[in-house]
Amino acid sequence: MMPSHRFAAFAFAALLSTFAGAAGVSAQTSASTTQPASFTLDNGLQVVVIPDHRTPVVTQMIWYKVGSADETPGKSGLAHFLEHLMFKGTEKHPAGEFSQTVLKIGGNENAFTSYDYTGYFQRVPRDQLPRMMEFEADRMTGLILKDENVLPERDVVLEEFNMRVANNPDARLTEQIMAALYLNHPYGRPVIGWRQEIEKLDREDALAFYKRFYAPNNATLVIAGDVEAKDVRPLVEKYYAAIPAQPAIPAKRIRPQEPTPAAPRTVTLSDPRVEQTSVRRYYLVPSSTTAASGESPALDVLAQLMGTGSNSYLYRALVIDRPLAVSAGAGYQGTSLDPTQFQISVSPKPGVEFADVEKAIDEVIADLATNPVRAEDLERVKTQLIAEAVYAQDNQATMARWYGGALTSGLSIEDIRSWPDRIRAVTAEQVREAAAKWLDKKRSVTGYLIKDTTTASKREEKRS
Repeated sequence: MMPSHRFAAFAFAALLSTFAGAAGVSAQTSASTTQPASFTLDNGLQVVVIPDHRTPVVTQMIWYKVGSADETPGKSGLAHFLEHLMFKGTEKHPAGEFSQTVLKIGGNENAFTSYDYTGYFQRVPRDQLPRMMEFEADRMTGLILKDENVLPERDVVLEEFNMRVANNPDARLTEQIMAALYLNHPYGRPVIGWRQEIEKLDREDALAFYKRFYAPNNATLVIAGDVEAKDVRPLVEKYYAAIPAQPAIPAKRIRPQEPTPAAPRTVTLSDPRVEQTSVRRYYLVPSSTTAASGESPALDVLAQLMGTGSNSYLYRALVIDRPLAVSAGAGYQGTSLDPTQFQISVSPKPGVEFADVEKAIDEVIADLATNPVRAEDLERVKTQLIAEAVYAQDNQATMARWYGGALTSGLSIEDIRSWPDRIRAVTAEQVREAAAKWLDKKRSVTGYLIKDTTTASKREEKRS
């Protein structure tokens, strides 16, 4: 049976890679009042230490610069599969010992896979950090896999696929939209993989992927909590410095890139289990790593203006001013190694036509692309974004996630810390330019989620 933390692991990845209905704070929004310390070992392991002395706990989080977008074609789901298998033990620490130790000392652990990275973390009492480092360093190179535990875990992943995707019409729509948005880039493959390819993954596939990508020079270690860099560095050197680098790993990841979008695309998913229809539109836009100067913060502000809260332009246009929808939102996932998505999601009221919803969406975009946003609205949303970044510093695990996600996606510590300043500098004209340039329908895929009444009717007939 799959441990509960394995389900949570993929759920976290899903939060990073799919739209949750409103603009969230991107991974680069943090601006810690304490300057994080950073150093790199001779074997290439980058280490970031984020002091937080409010509680005597510490989070160790190791990020590998490999995700589902780095998989060999035909092996989709391999990064996520290996994430599961990393809990199968080493010669020094048999399966279950690591997790049981974390539980016994009152800590918690988890793991997650996304398009650009795979991560593992433990949050434990401060004095247990050396023990956690010893465990994590051991499984960086010491993983032992046998068919008797690999094949059952593949079945666990397949069951996870059934729960998270196959039996979830909303997730299946996301899968189909992403596949249509990315014609050439591997972001078009779902993180969990395509079922027919997951079914063929085996021990040799997992071990080859592990040996290829899991190495100190392909990892970032983030330590956040009641520690200081001067105390952490000797521990890191003790447990991680002896691990050899993998020289075959390139300094920069090279992936197939998207051609310039030439035409809008649509996807319709019909399912008898749908209770709430929806319209979702994804635009292909630059990430914080690929954008020109000022573009990514402008997209952050644009998403906040359009789709966060009851004062957002989409919500007012579709829910308040006209009775077209029960909810409306927008989001921008800026933390991505390659071009990412700007997402709009609307849940229409019963009986409302999709065409009417799309017309209202297009009117909001057209107005933003033509007229500079009002000064009071601009200041309001910039204040909201910066405030969220400040409030989030109260969670050391969140800080570790933000730094790890950003650093493994091509950003620097300075990029992370200066994000609020870049938000403050966004002008109304930059927001208008972002809407006009990037929210072009040629760059979009629109997805429709509808109820399959034909199938539902047939089922009712069989019951009667």
